[in-house]
Amino acid sequence: MANPGKSGTAPVIGVKHHKVLGLPVEHNIIFSNHNHKYKPRIEKRQRKLIIKIPFIRPFLKADEKILLVTTGHSPPTVLEKWGIGWLFIHLKRSLLIFTNYRIFHVPTTSIYKYRNSIAQISYACCESIQMKGRSMVVTYKSDGDTEKFVSLAGKEKKKIREMLKFISFTGQGTGVNRRIHLCPQCTAPLLTWVPSCRKCGLNFKTGTVSVLLEMLLPGGGYFYLRQPFLGMITALLEICAMALIGISVKDMLNGTPSSLLWLGGGPSCSSS
Repeated sequence: MANPGKSGTAPVIGVKHHKVLGLPVEHNIIFSNHNHKYKPRIEKRQRKLIIKIPFIRPFLKADEKILLVTTGHSPPTVLEKWGIGWLFIHLKRSLLIFTNYRIFHVPTTSIYKYRNSIAQISYACCESIQMKGRSMVVTYKSDGDTEKFVSLAGKEKKKIREMLKFISFTGQGTGVNRRIHLCPQCTAPLLTWVPSCRKCGLNFKTGTVSVLLEMLLPGGGYFYLRQPFLGMITALLEICAMALIGISVKDMLNGTPSSLLWLGGGPSCSSS
């Protein structure tokens, strides 16, 4: 794989290092394919993804190692599936970080940038984790409830399927039998929703503030949630809608047919 050096031994390459960019990795897994063979293209892709996750370091346990990083989408609700359409790809993009203890779920921007939000799925709280096509279905022990992470990268689906065969779902859990969020500042588990972390006092963004800002400012809710692209689109649509409504009201006050009649196919022209 490399030419011997002057000492007669092959120089150490990336796959041999126990750390990549300061993060502990399982070098026999992270740069190999589903057949456990090292591939330079896999190392290149994993390094590109690892560059995006330096924030993960304080969340890792002393003996915890990263097995794989991949891209995907957070579990969508029924309302999101039918309500936001193509915007789903911008709202729900995420990174999934597999370690020897758990899976970190990291919601991101559309370019996979960290949004100061992170959750974990402990293997010990899972009944099973299965790959179905490009979806990962997690079944929890407590009540048999499931979550589906969709559109995982096709490049990693075979690797994940093979890797899950060797994951142990036994052991002592964290006391919570499903996916839980972690405080992005102090890493403490957020067992129930609270407006601020009880350990370090960090304030979290809330849906109530988001709704209020959306009512006061066009696109304000999305800007508050650090979704500027969606904020600009929403603001443009809301401004256009308000302008059309204003024109319609003005026409009605002037006693002229509304300029919005074309939206319904124009005025009726029937005769008796």
